[in-house]
Amino acid sequence: MRAAVAVFPGTWSDRDCEWALQQVGIVSRRVWHRDVPSFDRDELVVLPGGFSYGDYLRCGAIARFSPLMAAVRDHATAGGLVIGICNGFQILCEAGLLPGVLMRNSSLEFRCQDSLLRPESRISPFTDHLDPSSFLRIPVSHGEGNYYVDDVTLHDLEAEDRVAFRYVDAQGNLTSEANPNGSRNNIAGILNEHGNILGMMPHPERACEALLGNEDGNAIWQSVLSSIGSD
Repeated sequence: MRAAVAVFPGTWSDRDCEWALQQVGIVSRRVWHRDVPSFDRDELVVLPGGFSYGDYLRCGAIARFSPLMAAVRDHATAGGLVIGICNGFQILCEAGLLPGVLMRNSSLEFRCQDSLLRPESRISPFTDHLDPSSFLRIPVSHGEGNYYVDDVTLHDLEAEDRVAFRYVDAQGNLTSEANPNGSRNNIAGILNEHGNILGMMPHPERACEALLGNEDGNAIWQSVLSSIGSD
Protein backbone atom coordinates (compact mmCIF):
# COMPACT_ATOMS: atom_id res chain seq x y z
CA MET A 1 0.00 0.00 0.00
CA ARG A 2 1.13 3.55 -0.76
CA ALA A 3 0.16 6.93 0.66
CA ALA A 4 0.16 10.50 -0.65
CA VAL A 5 0.72 13.22 1.94
CA ALA A 6 -0.62 16.66 1.00
CA VAL A 7 1.49 19.77 1.55
CA PHE A 8 -0.12 23.23 1.70
CA PRO A 9 1.65 26.50 2.58
CA GLY A 10 1.81 26.31 6.36
CA THR A 11 1.60 22.51 6.63
CA TRP A 12 4.09 21.27 9.20
CA SER A 13 3.10 17.67 9.91
CA ASP A 14 3.75 16.20 6.48
CA ARG A 15 7.12 14.68 7.35
CA ASP A 16 5.78 13.50 10.71
CA CYS A 17 3.04 11.63 8.85
CA GLU A 18 5.56 10.17 6.41
CA TRP A 19 7.64 8.93 9.33
CA ALA A 20 4.61 7.40 11.07
CA LEU A 21 3.48 5.64 7.90
CA GLN A 22 6.97 4.27 7.46
CA GLN A 23 6.73 2.64 10.90
CA VAL A 24 3.98 0.33 9.63
CA GLY A 25 5.51 -0.27 6.21
CA ILE A 26 3.54 2.23 4.11
CA VAL A 27 5.61 3.99 1.46
CA SER A 28 4.53 7.59 0.97
CA ARG A 29 5.08 10.54 -1.32
CA ARG A 30 4.35 14.23 -0.76
CA VAL A 31 2.05 16.13 -3.12
CA TRP A 32 2.10 19.93 -3.44
CA HIS A 33 -1.09 21.98 -3.13
CA ARG A 34 -0.79 23.39 -6.66
CA ASP A 35 -0.61 19.96 -8.26
CA VAL A 36 -3.50 17.87 -9.51
CA PRO A 37 -2.00 14.39 -9.18
CA SER A 38 -3.44 11.07 -10.22
CA PHE A 39 -3.94 8.87 -7.17
CA ASP A 40 -3.86 5.10 -7.36
CA ARG A 41 -7.17 3.45 -6.45
CA ASP A 42 -5.70 1.87 -3.31
CA GLU A 43 -3.57 4.89 -2.34
CA LEU A 44 -4.22 6.51 1.02
CA VAL A 45 -4.42 10.31 0.84
CA VAL A 46 -3.35 12.12 4.01
CA LEU A 47 -4.18 15.76 4.75
CA PRO A 48 -1.87 16.49 7.69
CA GLY A 49 -1.88 19.03 10.47
CA GLY A 50 -0.53 22.56 10.36
CA PHE A 51 -1.77 26.06 9.61
CA SER A 52 -2.61 25.95 5.90
CA TYR A 53 -2.42 29.44 4.39
CA GLY A 54 -1.80 30.77 7.89
CA ASP A 55 -5.36 29.83 8.96
CA TYR A 56 -6.55 33.15 7.52
CA LEU A 57 -10.33 33.61 7.26
CA ARG A 58 -11.11 30.23 8.89
CA CYS A 59 -8.94 27.17 9.36
CA GLY A 60 -8.97 25.30 6.06
CA ALA A 61 -11.13 27.88 4.30
CA ILE A 62 -8.49 28.81 1.73
CA ALA A 63 -6.95 25.35 1.35
CA ARG A 64 -10.28 24.01 0.11
CA PHE A 65 -9.72 25.96 -3.13
CA SER A 66 -6.28 24.49 -3.83
CA PRO A 67 -6.03 22.58 -7.14
CA LEU A 68 -4.96 19.53 -5.14
CA MET A 69 -8.38 19.35 -3.49
CA ALA A 70 -10.04 18.64 -6.84
CA ALA A 71 -7.95 15.48 -7.09
CA VAL A 72 -8.68 14.60 -3.46
CA ARG A 73 -12.42 15.00 -4.09
CA ASP A 74 -12.27 12.79 -7.20
CA HIS A 75 -10.28 10.17 -5.29
CA ALA A 76 -12.78 10.16 -2.42
CA THR A 77 -15.77 10.04 -4.78
CA ALA A 78 -14.26 6.97 -6.44
CA GLY A 79 -14.03 5.27 -3.04
CA GLY A 80 -10.38 6.03 -2.30
CA LEU A 81 -9.26 6.41 1.31
CA VAL A 82 -8.72 9.91 2.69
CA ILE A 83 -7.75 10.95 6.22
CA GLY A 84 -7.61 14.53 7.47
CA ILE A 85 -5.73 15.13 10.71
CA CYS A 86 -6.30 18.34 12.71
CA ASN A 87 -5.97 21.05 10.04
CA GLY A 88 -6.68 18.32 7.49
CA PHE A 89 -9.99 17.63 9.27
CA GLN A 90 -10.79 21.34 9.10
CA ILE A 91 -10.03 21.35 5.36
CA LEU A 92 -12.30 18.36 4.74
CA CYS A 93 -15.16 20.12 6.52
CA GLU A 94 -14.59 23.38 4.67
CA ALA A 95 -14.52 21.45 1.38
CA GLY A 96 -17.85 19.79 2.17
CA LEU A 97 -16.35 16.31 2.16
CA LEU A 98 -17.36 15.96 5.82
CA PRO A 99 -20.21 17.70 7.65
CA GLY A 100 -19.84 20.24 10.40
CA VAL A 101 -17.28 22.83 11.38
CA LEU A 102 -14.36 23.10 13.79
CA MET A 103 -14.73 26.13 16.05
CA ARG A 104 -12.58 27.73 18.76
CA ASN A 105 -12.00 25.49 21.74
CA SER A 106 -14.60 26.12 24.40
CA SER A 107 -11.79 27.16 26.75
CA LEU A 108 -10.61 29.72 24.16
CA GLU A 109 -7.15 28.26 24.78
CA PHE A 110 -4.78 26.32 22.56
CA ARG A 111 -4.61 22.78 23.93
CA CYS A 112 -1.60 20.49 23.45
CA GLN A 113 -2.03 17.37 25.58
CA ASP A 114 -2.66 13.64 25.51
CA SER A 115 -6.23 12.54 24.96
CA LEU A 116 -7.87 9.16 25.38
CA LEU A 117 -9.91 8.04 22.39
CA ARG A 118 -12.56 5.34 22.33
CA PRO A 119 -13.01 3.78 18.88
CA GLU A 120 -16.69 3.81 17.98
CA SER A 121 -17.58 2.99 14.37
CA ARG A 122 -16.93 -0.31 12.64
CA ILE A 123 -17.98 0.75 9.14
CA SER A 124 -14.59 2.05 8.03
CA PRO A 125 -11.17 0.58 7.23
CA PHE A 126 -9.76 3.22 9.61
CA THR A 127 -11.60 1.73 12.59
CA ASP A 128 -12.75 -1.75 11.59
CA HIS A 129 -9.82 -3.54 13.25
CA LEU A 130 -9.67 -1.39 16.38
CA ASP A 131 -10.77 -2.80 19.74
CA PRO A 132 -13.58 -0.59 21.14
CA SER A 133 -12.71 -1.76 24.65
CA SER A 134 -9.10 -0.59 24.30
CA PHE A 135 -8.60 3.17 24.33
CA LEU A 136 -5.97 4.95 22.26
CA ARG A 137 -3.75 7.58 23.88
CA ILE A 138 -3.14 10.16 21.17
CA PRO A 139 -2.16 13.83 21.61
CA VAL A 140 -4.18 16.81 20.48
CA SER A 141 -2.63 20.12 19.47
CA HIS A 142 -5.14 22.73 18.36
CA GLY A 143 -6.94 25.94 19.13
CA GLU A 144 -9.97 25.26 16.92
CA GLY A 145 -10.99 21.65 17.48
CA ASN A 146 -14.47 22.18 18.87
CA TYR A 147 -16.54 20.02 16.49
CA TYR A 148 -20.03 21.39 15.90
CA VAL A 149 -22.96 20.21 13.79
CA ASP A 150 -26.66 20.95 14.01
CA ASP A 151 -28.97 18.55 15.83
CA VAL A 152 -30.26 16.85 12.67
CA THR A 153 -26.76 16.13 11.35
CA LEU A 154 -25.60 14.99 14.77
CA HIS A 155 -28.51 12.54 14.91
CA ASP A 156 -27.57 11.22 11.47
CA LEU A 157 -23.93 10.77 12.44
CA GLU A 158 -24.91 8.80 15.52
CA ALA A 159 -27.62 6.75 13.80
CA GLU A 160 -25.37 5.87 10.85
CA ASP A 161 -22.42 4.81 13.03
CA ARG A 162 -20.23 7.57 11.62
CA VAL A 163 -18.62 8.76 14.83
CA ALA A 164 -15.12 7.30 14.56
CA PHE A 165 -13.68 8.35 17.94
CA ARG A 166 -14.79 10.03 21.16
CA TYR A 167 -12.80 11.65 23.93
CA VAL A 168 -13.18 9.60 27.13
CA ASP A 169 -11.69 9.36 30.59
CA ALA A 170 -9.67 6.39 31.86
CA GLN A 171 -12.89 4.50 32.61
CA GLY A 172 -14.32 5.12 29.15
CA ASN A 173 -16.82 7.74 30.29
CA LEU A 174 -17.81 10.76 28.23
CA THR A 175 -16.94 13.62 30.56
CA SER A 176 -16.33 17.31 30.02
CA GLU A 177 -12.93 16.92 31.67
CA ALA A 178 -11.92 14.35 29.04
CA ASN A 179 -13.05 16.64 26.22
CA PRO A 180 -10.20 19.05 25.37
CA ASN A 181 -12.20 21.37 23.13
CA GLY A 182 -15.92 21.15 23.95
CA SER A 183 -16.93 19.23 20.81
CA ARG A 184 -20.47 17.90 20.69
CA ASN A 185 -20.94 14.45 22.19
CA ASN A 186 -17.18 14.32 22.86
CA ILE A 187 -16.60 13.67 19.16
CA ALA A 188 -12.92 13.42 18.21
CA GLY A 189 -13.36 12.10 14.67
CA ILE A 190 -16.07 11.38 12.11
CA LEU A 191 -16.58 9.48 8.86
CA ASN A 192 -18.40 10.19 5.63
CA GLU A 193 -21.38 8.09 4.56
CA HIS A 194 -19.24 5.41 2.91
CA GLY A 195 -16.58 5.22 5.61
CA ASN A 196 -13.69 5.99 3.27
CA ILE A 197 -13.08 9.52 4.59
CA LEU A 198 -11.95 10.07 8.17
CA GLY A 199 -11.48 13.43 9.84
CA MET A 200 -9.97 13.55 13.33
CA MET A 201 -8.45 16.25 15.52
CA PRO A 202 -5.92 14.13 17.50
CA HIS A 203 -2.56 13.40 15.87
CA PRO A 204 -1.86 9.66 15.40
CA GLU A 205 1.48 10.51 13.78
CA ARG A 206 2.63 11.87 17.15
CA ALA A 207 2.09 8.47 18.75
CA CYS A 208 3.98 6.21 16.37
CA GLU A 209 6.97 4.93 18.36
CA ALA A 210 8.08 4.33 21.93
CA LEU A 211 10.49 7.27 21.78
CA LEU A 212 7.45 9.56 21.53
CA GLY A 213 5.73 8.00 24.53
CA ASN A 214 3.57 5.36 22.87
CA GLU A 215 2.65 3.73 19.57
CA ASP A 216 -1.15 3.88 19.82
CA GLY A 217 -1.51 5.96 16.67
CA ASN A 218 -0.13 3.12 14.57
CA ALA A 219 -3.28 1.12 15.26
CA ILE A 220 -5.22 3.34 12.84
CA TRP A 221 -2.78 2.75 9.97
CA GLN A 222 -2.64 -0.95 10.80
CA SER A 223 -6.43 -1.13 10.73
CA VAL A 224 -6.33 0.22 7.18
CA LEU A 225 -3.69 -2.33 6.19
CA SER A 226 -5.68 -5.18 7.72
CA SER A 227 -8.90 -4.05 6.03
CA ILE A 228 -7.27 -3.70 2.61
CA GLY A 229 -5.63 -7.08 3.03
CA SER A 230 -8.91 -8.74 3.95
CA ASP A 231 -10.82 -7.37 0.94
